[in-house]
Amino acid sequence: MQKKRWRTVVIVRKVLTFAIAAIALVALLYVHVVFPASEVTKLPDKLPTQHESSYQKLSRERSWTQEHAPPHLAKAPLAARKSDVASRNGSLDKLWKPPPNRDYVPCVAPSPIYTSPPESRGYLLVHTNGGLNQMRAGICDMVAVARIINATLVIPELDKRSLWQDSSNFSDVFDEDHFISSLENDVKVVKKLPKELASATKAFKHFRSWSGVDYYEEEIARLWDEYQIIRAAKSDSRLTNNNLPPDIQKLRCRACYQALRFAPKIEAMGKMLVDRMRSYGPYIALHLRFEKDMLAFSGCTHDLSPEEAEELKTIRENTTWWKVKEIDPVEQRTKGYCPLTPREVGVFLSALGFPSNTPIYIAAGEIYGGDSRMSDLLSRYPLLMNKEKLASVEELEPFINHSSQLAALDYIVSVESDIFIPSYSGNMARAVEGHRRFLGHRKTISPDRRTLVRIFDKIDQGRMKEGKNLSNRIIEIHRRRQGSPRKRKGPIAGTKGTDRFRSEEAFYVNPLPDCLCQKVS
Repeated sequence: MQKKRWRTVVIVRKVLTFAIAAIALVALLYVHVVFPASEVTKLPDKLPTQHESSYQKLSRERSWTQEHAPPHLAKAPLAARKSDVASRNGSLDKLWKPPPNRDYVPCVAPSPIYTSPPESRGYLLVHTNGGLNQMRAGICDMVAVARIINATLVIPELDKRSLWQDSSNFSDVFDEDHFISSLENDVKVVKKLPKELASATKAFKHFRSWSGVDYYEEEIARLWDEYQIIRAAKSDSRLTNNNLPPDIQKLRCRACYQALRFAPKIEAMGKMLVDRMRSYGPYIALHLRFEKDMLAFSGCTHDLSPEEAEELKTIRENTTWWKVKEIDPVEQRTKGYCPLTPREVGVFLSALGFPSNTPIYIAAGEIYGGDSRMSDLLSRYPLLMNKEKLASVEELEPFINHSSQLAALDYIVSVESDIFIPSYSGNMARAVEGHRRFLGHRKTISPDRRTLVRIFDKIDQGRMKEGKNLSNRIIEIHRRRQGSPRKRKGPIAGTKGTDRFRSEEAFYVNPLPDCLCQKVS
């Protein structure tokens, strides 16, 4: 009897053990199969056939620039999945939230005493210089100069001789007709010099940098007594940032943010890139200024091999219009004058709290060092996008070999991004930041490079680790560097002459208070 009862107990135990194991297996399979689909952002299901072109210089295999299917072709958009993750994480919502704009709105209308353009005294020819954003600022300044000296502005000639070697004309990059019509109440603008004046003697002039109204009304306007045409040799930094008449400052903003619109084909392509980035959810535009020309000019060689450092030095020595040849790279970096490396940017983004499935648009040219230089950032943030990933070869074909037009596409995607982060405060970073301030103080996180490099060095030396303490410190450092409204910074105390003007915050970085006003309740 006891044996029979013992057998029954053994059988019951085996049944219970089997049942418990079965339940555990089902639960394990459920967790493994269901949850990752809602937690992990996947790349598009279908990839198009790879194409090779002149702008894809890196290997097709394992290249961060390898073309992905444009998001609009993917089977399932990622925005909903991104939204689901964010809704369950309040810190993510806070991370993406723009800073309060304190009711600042654009106020660029002229004052009641502002009149239509006075009678023209002659024609102003302008040769712009530099890259896209340097030329943009220069063109807007020349609109203001034309108004000050009562000149008819001839559509400016874009720089075709500098490092970028771009053959684009004004109408290839900007909407020429819109530019002319938008400024009709400010300055008379014509496409070409009249034929009867084609052979007339011109006053060729290098306008003095950071000059005020008095300089143009007295020294430059005096040239009309002998000449019908004044030609400006350069356009960059020809006007001071501050202490100009309010109507001249507002005119600069009208020219920059209303009149100087990109050509229709660029606007359309830029909007398409923005839409494709948005299909991944809220995105960061990262201006990763780790390109050969920037590193050569600045003398920054941190994280580079001796061979790469020597190549950059040779480029700097052979570029005649770069005045400074001998540069101490360690000193440059210590002072915060170097762009962050892709690896440092990855540490920075992680410390700020951005998750690994954050979509990031890389607004840049070819990154120096290619895939090996991008590997660390890519391992942290697999959703790295750029023009070549978001668009097909055929869609980008009209813009290839035109650096200004390609830069314009990056500019559009950057201005429209949810968050803009520049790794270096160059011309593009400053222009985009100013434009985003004008449009409502959209979130722009400006890395404190001088402080960050000391932190990165401690990490490299093993004296600091990534984690909560590092994250809290970097978040606190950048709490007030996110694009909130503030008055434009004046010159550094104690500086004089040209150094005084150089130390001022550039007008197009922050158009407050000249072009932004608080709404009155």
